[in-house]
Amino acid sequence: MITIENGTILYGKDIGAIKANIVIDEGIITEITKNKVNSGKKIDASGSIIAPAFINSHVHTGDSIARDIGDGKSIDEIVKPPNGLKHRILNKTPPEMIINEMRQSMKDMLATGTTTFVDFREGGLDGIKLIEEASKGIPIRKIVLGRDDSFYDKEIRKSEIKRITKTLLKSCDGIGLSGFGEIRDEVAQLITKTCKKHGKISAIHVAEHEKVQKESVKSTGKSEVARAVEANFNILVHVTAPIGNDLELISKSESSVVCCPRSNGSLSVGIPPIMDLIKHKINVLLGTDNIMFNSPNMLREMEYALKVTRGNYREYFSPLELFKTATKNAVKAFNLNNGCIEEGKIADIIIVEEISKNPVLSIINRTEVKDFKYLIKEGNIVSKKVV
Repeated sequence: MITIENGTILYGKDIGAIKANIVIDEGIITEITKNKVNSGKKIDASGSIIAPAFINSHVHTGDSIARDIGDGKSIDEIVKPPNGLKHRILNKTPPEMIINEMRQSMKDMLATGTTTFVDFREGGLDGIKLIEEASKGIPIRKIVLGRDDSFYDKEIRKSEIKRITKTLLKSCDGIGLSGFGEIRDEVAQLITKTCKKHGKISAIHVAEHEKVQKESVKSTGKSEVARAVEANFNILVHVTAPIGNDLELISKSESSVVCCPRSNGSLSVGIPPIMDLIKHKINVLLGTDNIMFNSPNMLREMEYALKVTRGNYREYFSPLELFKTATKNAVKAFNLNNGCIEEGKIADIIIVEEISKNPVLSIINRTEVKDFKYLIKEGNIVSKKVV
């Protein structure tokens, strides 16, 4: 049993700030109380903020092998499968090197307060095996969305797609597709249907930039967003360049949207319309995307997202709403039992220095690795600051 005392807690689904004590037993938050607790290991959180650990809702850990390679090239040259720069590097790199770099990225996530990440895993079953090997012994929760190169085959039969998808789903949490530029609509629909049948997640990159939207309308008469909603994907990644009634379509669906602002900035494709998504009551998440051109640091992602959104809209954007995209909003999207500090939730918690009197902005604007006092995952102290 652990008792965290005297800190400012970012509490509940609404992330309200309260002064209280937290009792953790067998990995679960069992009590949040203002009364003194006389049992368990004590953590004095005086002068600290106690917050839910971060959830990185979209990342490509395999890219860790190619950090900062390809800067200045177009998005298609860098990441378009199957022959983008990223894919060529992955294909020629020994598995041991890929595993080592993926492990380092997972450690980087833990060091910056992330205890859960959602990985788009290329390479079929072999790619899934890589991340399983890379994550051994690292106390981080991974949600793995696999894919197979056969999905790009324009001649492949539906029965074969279904077989491959079912095989993948035995080893991962769902399917994460590159985009409609590489797969047929009927393939996408078959994959989402198979995922739903097996209780797994389906996700796809859509509307990342204007060019893919124009190509989609020209070839099918529909935007990428419309096609993704029709196919019933659970997760839409990016939606940086919505057109027409795209946001209305998403709002009427059960899809969540993962925004990746630093990725969009790195690739010069735009600024995600986070405020418009929220105004349409769409469940918005935050991800760091390709480690090839971004660190998997959710602190950096949140600060960039907050300020570039304010600059883009030229109006106030609540830091609290942004903080939710990195924490509790992912609970709904991925059926998690962490992401907020409440009784009955898994104890995935960060304890950081209180640098300013606005606890949310203190984290987003000010917190660095040196300011982390404790990282607690499932009730276990993963790391603590040595004073």
